[in-house]
Amino acid sequence: MIKNDLYLKALRGETVERPPVWMMRQAGRYLPEFIALRDQYDFFTRCQTPELASEITVQPIRRFPLDAAILFSDILVVPQAMGIDFKMKENVGPWLDNPIRTMEQVQNVIVPDVDDTLGYVFDAIELTLIKLDNEIPLIGFAGSPWTILCYCIEGKGSKAFDIAKSFCFQQPEAAHLLLQKITDTTIAYLKRKVEKGVSAVQVFDSWGGMLSPTDYQEFSWQYINQIVEALSPLTHVVVFGKGCWFALEDMTMSKASALGVDWTITPEFARTLTNHTMTLQGNFDPARLHSTPETIKKMVTEMINRFGKDRYIANLGHGILPNIPVENAEAFIRAVVEWKPTI
Repeated sequence: MIKNDLYLKALRGETVERPPVWMMRQAGRYLPEFIALRDQYDFFTRCQTPELASEITVQPIRRFPLDAAILFSDILVVPQAMGIDFKMKENVGPWLDNPIRTMEQVQNVIVPDVDDTLGYVFDAIELTLIKLDNEIPLIGFAGSPWTILCYCIEGKGSKAFDIAKSFCFQQPEAAHLLLQKITDTTIAYLKRKVEKGVSAVQVFDSWGGMLSPTDYQEFSWQYINQIVEALSPLTHVVVFGKGCWFALEDMTMSKASALGVDWTITPEFARTLTNHTMTLQGNFDPARLHSTPETIKKMVTEMINRFGKDRYIANLGHGILPNIPVENAEAFIRAVVEWKPTI
């Protein structure tokens, strides 16, 4: 039994004394101990070496009173397993020498045996669970099929992913075939993570907000929902779509246990769109962690009061920025842990 199960209680919709707290990208680049490892090993070496991934996962847990850990990895390990050879290029980010642009290329993409291609992730889970020693839950994650497709077509990061969108609109058959292959691989990947012992999984739809509401249904949500349908009998599924507030009503009808929201929506509107029935996660603007610790504490307290303590997971509205002072990250976490209801 997990000793601190506050996060799981929130996912189950149970009454809690305070909301649980964790931060997207908490195992990462704002921590000096992470930077020390980054200077020794390249990005995908860190992802693909179970001992390193496990160590990075628990670094923030040693520092802060967090209510959940999230396995250090990357969404691009899934396309890599499918034979799509992503690299992490210095000062550029994700990079693909030969982006996918044709039906023939899509047909050549494999749906792999995840044990053969992603075994290092499952080994990292086993090592991490030993280190966590049942203190807090471990979260596994994957990118949404649409978000993965964006990188596969564009070949790199983008502000608008125009090439990816054009591919979908000009070659919808190829787009849907690729999306389905990514979906099938992701389902197998997340199922194996659950078998290895993660307590919940989160699907990150980082680029869903690039699509219109109608196109979102066609090219993103229907595939995310396949993942939710496949995983929800096995574990809690959290869906986070950045910029996707317009889809919250549809997401609420799904079997997801919680929905992440970014900072572009008020707590009150998010509650209204989700019919006050859904556990919500978010939605502190990561850039706001540049404020003073005093301001952060005040804003976090207000955020919790507006969402309400139950059916709520305190988090950022996206991943923590690399240049955030460690003491400001700690101020955010402690503001949640020390929160008390107003009488």
